[in-house]
Amino acid sequence: MTTLTAILVASLFGGLLSVATAALVAFRAQAKWVPLLVSYAIGALLGAAFLDILPEAFEAANNAQAIAATILGGILLFFILEKLVLWRHCHTEECEAHAPEHHEHDHGHGHGHHHAPTLSPNSLPQAGEKDAAALRAPVNQIGDHGRSGLMITVGDTFHNFVDGILIAAAFLADFNLGVVTALAIIAHEIPQEVGDFLILLHSGYSKRQAFMLNLLSSVATLVGGVLAYYALGTLQSWIPYVLGIAASSMIYVAVADLIPGLHKRTELHVTAQQVGLISLGIGSIWLTRVLLGDFG
Repeated sequence: MTTLTAILVASLFGGLLSVATAALVAFRAQAKWVPLLVSYAIGALLGAAFLDILPEAFEAANNAQAIAATILGGILLFFILEKLVLWRHCHTEECEAHAPEHHEHDHGHGHGHHHAPTLSPNSLPQAGEKDAAALRAPVNQIGDHGRSGLMITVGDTFHNFVDGILIAAAFLADFNLGVVTALAIIAHEIPQEVGDFLILLHSGYSKRQAFMLNLLSSVATLVGGVLAYYALGTLQSWIPYVLGIAASSMIYVAVADLIPGLHKRTELHVTAQQVGLISLGIGSIWLTRVLLGDFG
């Protein structure tokens, strides 16, 4: 087997295996579990960003300030992307910007009871107990409109591209190192991919759409591997900055889009459950790094 063939097989198989395994885990979750498992997704995203991707980016970079600026710029980029998605929505349906105004108006005149089931803090879990369609309806009406899923897919594509470069670099150095690196990347991608699937479902995508988006995103691993084989010297200098953008997407989605939704439930037992699941998400990323070692 030639080095290029090994890179192609490892990149393609790695992407498909991690997506398929994550899909198997995420899709077995009942609809009523999804609002709770979003907390796990938040932990997985923050864990991947702060324990995996950012340390790798800063270690590979010669200029830490440039990486920090890239992360900051990435957060601004995803803010603009989110605004563009909202702008498009405002031209196709009732604009999200008007929803709070209507809601306050209703409460102010004592007529909010007609809309309370949709916008109340308890509406999301109640809908989730019925079916997936009912689960997605309140999310879309609150105003997600699929933008969290879109942004996390963009960020994951950058991350997968870098994974392909890392796999290629390892195989070019040593075949056995390439195999171990590919296995390590697959293993640490699975908990993150589970989180991505849950975010896509939470954002209103169907299971089939979520699977196809993650599958298309995984193709970036193959692209990164092939490009790295032919132009590794050039691409290696890009790695820290591409990683910075990938991390910024995860941080933005977790902090700006997902965490505010958790505050809609203020009960003590729900808060404890959310903290536990966020910690579990972070812990799953940390554990894979400890067990497999840092092959990045």
